[in-house]
Amino acid sequence: MLIKALRVGLGQLIVLGDALSRPRAQRRSATGQAAVAKAAADLALYQFHACPFCVKTRRAIHRLNVPITLHDAKNDPVQRERLLAGGGKIKVPCLHIQEEGQSRWLYESNDIIAYLEQRFAAIA
Repeated sequence: MLIKALRVGLGQLIVLGDALSRPRAQRRSATGQAAVAKAAADLALYQFHACPFCVKTRRAIHRLNVPITLHDAKNDPVQRERLLAGGGKIKVPCLHIQEEGQSRWLYESNDIIAYLEQRFAAIA
């Protein structure tokens, strides 16, 4: 009981710290942002709200100004089941990528951030 309360409290501190220190979003031309939005339509992030690795990934998404759909794999049983069925495990963060008719599940925050930076950082 004490450990759960400590974990929840720490999670809320992480979320508060993120809210207070969120990085500035990348600025793009209207055309560039429209291209990013179109490309991001095929992406979805499965995450837990207070997970530190998910917070790290969401900060990068915000910094890159990429409108990715977020799914709560902790509190939404439908999304949790989709993550398990598609990715094979309940592990977050997980980026679901739909490209050229193929479905890919990318785990690990550093790998997700590297993928997003490679795909979206250079779009002006």
